Amino acid sequence: MTTIHYRKANVDGLNVFYREAGRDDAPALLLLHGFPSAGHMFRSLIPALADRFRLVAPDLPGFGQTEMPPRKTFSYTFARLAEVIERFTEVIGLARFAIYVFDYGAPTGFRIAVRHPERVTAIISQNGNAYEEGLSDGWNPIRAYWQNPSDANRAALRAFLSPETTIWQYTHGVADTSLVSPDGYSLDNFYLARPGADEVQLDLFGDYKSNVAMYPEFQAYFRKHRPPLLAAWGKNDPFFLPPGAEAFKRDIPGARVRFFDTGHFALETHCDEIATAIREFLPRSK
Repeated sequence: MTTIHYRKANVDGLNVFYREAGRDDAPALLLLHGFPSAGHMFRSLIPALADRFRLVAPDLPGFGQTEMPPRKTFSYTFARLAEVIERFTEVIGLARFAIYVFDYGAPTGFRIAVRHPERVTAIISQNGNAYEEGLSDGWNPIRAYWQNPSDANRAALRAFLSPETTIWQYTHGVADTSLVSPDGYSLDNFYLARPGADEVQLDLFGDYKSNVAMYPEFQAYFRKHRPPLLAAWGKNDPFFLPPGAEAFKRDIPGARVRFFDTGHFALETHCDEIATAIREFLPRSK
């Protein structure tokens, strides 16, 4: 049986909730979730890897059980999320660690890697994009808001926050949707329904353009430091396309790319396969 601890860390006055399992002296793997989820997306992966790694899965500010400060006192930008998670790793004593990045977790984790390349031992990118060719046409409504942040364009993005859209994100591209537990998307929808959560998410939609602007910087980091990288990709993702996974090999020639016949939330249907791929990959980088 795997023992999983559910904890909170005080990060400069902000309570960050996190899941943790594995030995304190084992190689560390920081698990960074995406939209609209939280650390619970790793509920099956953590037990599958806890015998070999120290796994830490924080909820980003405004997500899950981590505090959601008012927008007037906290800037919901990806730069700010990365600052909090960087400090979080320092507070709990993660000096060196691999990162598993998914969706929003990718620009968060890549920012940390750019700032502290000596801390990041390897990268697993599960539908965590860093290339323009990885962005599908599904981003067009959000791109419209980047180009013209009008009230109308902001309001148009509320469709991404509906319960139906959350379920669609989990099931689109999945051959057998009976494999997708309702637990994940039901919990995501609960968190999205909290007062003020909608405006927080709309702020982050708007700020995602800062991630695209940093793609050249992320890519320069890949070229310079050549971190061991595994791209484990749901190939039917409606937002992040397979060319975004293949592009890692352009900057990290030794990057491994694995495609799985599933959608955006690949762990929901292919957790065992991804856990096996991680076991095969990470020992080479330790």
